Amino acid sequence: MSVPTDRARSWDSGRANGADDADRSVGELFNQVANDLGDLLSTQIELAKVELREDATRAGRAAKLLGAGGGIGVLAAVLLSFAAAWGIGEALDSPALGFLIVGVLYAVVAVFLLLRGRDRMKEVTAKGVAPQTMATLKEDARWAKAQAS
Repeated sequence: MSVPTDRARSWDSGRANGADDADRSVGELFNQVANDLGDLLSTQIELAKVELREDATRAGRAAKLLGAGGGIGVLAAVLLSFAAAWGIGEALDSPALGFLIVGVLYAVVAVFLLLRGRDRMKEVTAKGVAPQTMATLKEDARWAKAQAS
């Protein structure tokens, strides 16, 4: 992002008008510094907006790729599961038994994952929501009550 030319010119406006820094009052100098800082801040905010917009676009593209990869991965897992069940069924001369074995295997994995997830969720909820923030808010409330009385 380039700095607009009016901002670049405003930095040197005192010299462009023929005024010397020694001839300007302290108030004028502080005013010029404040204006320059305001311009710098505005430019920095604009730059941050542009950068954040570009990052969001890149993140969106990455999310699309991850979503497509995940969807195709699910389809692959389903097809491979059918192939495994069919192969086991052929080896045992009973296709139903092959599908039963694969189904039970998936059920065991699902139960393990669900129990593990439940335990982790209990850990999260046992802490409470944002414990440090809640403690700070309670402390602020006590301070406000003390100030009011």
